[in-house]
Amino acid sequence: MAANLEEIRKAAQRVAGSHGLEIVDVELAGPAKERVLRVFLEKNEEGRRQLKAQIAAGVEGLPERLVEGKLSVEQLSGVTHENCEEFSRDFEVLLDVEDLIPGGEYTLEASSPGLDRKLSKAEEFQRFAGCLVKVQTFEPIRNNRHWRGRLEAGSGKIITLDLAAMHQNSKSRKAGVDKVEIPLENIEKAELIPEI
Repeated sequence: MAANLEEIRKAAQRVAGSHGLEIVDVELAGPAKERVLRVFLEKNEEGRRQLKAQIAAGVEGLPERLVEGKLSVEQLSGVTHENCEEFSRDFEVLLDVEDLIPGGEYTLEASSPGLDRKLSKAEEFQRFAGCLVKVQTFEPIRNNRHWRGRLEAGSGKIITLDLAAMHQNSKSRKAGVDKVEIPLENIEKAELIPEI
């Protein structure tokens, strides 16, 4: 019997919510005896709002790049090692009690999504407007499937990349445009490009 990733995701979200966290992504990979369940977490909207307030208040002990404004709160998931540890402890109990991974052999890994996090939902593309991203499309746009640029606020169904924000590969330069619009349904893969 195979594990139902959607059921695992729902259970993870219940546990994450009780810790002030949100699920970014869930992956289950590997053969039956070596399965790895990866759960990527970030602070929920309230947690990010509190982090912004701490920065404004000059609270000590925050990451230097965050305080200097070189890294936005949206890019930094705000998840600590302790958050991951507490989530893992509670989530592992739920996984075992509800037998969500048949056979029970797996390794649970909980972490932040990282600075190069994946983007998949329309809300994420809105939230990360202004950040550098790389996008791979299913179908080529202007004979190119790979784009890199600064994400501009979109309509919800289409994203716009400002290509002038980054050095482009030869195919992108040959496209002869400064901006490209990409429908969300044509995005195969998208992720943030860290700006450090």
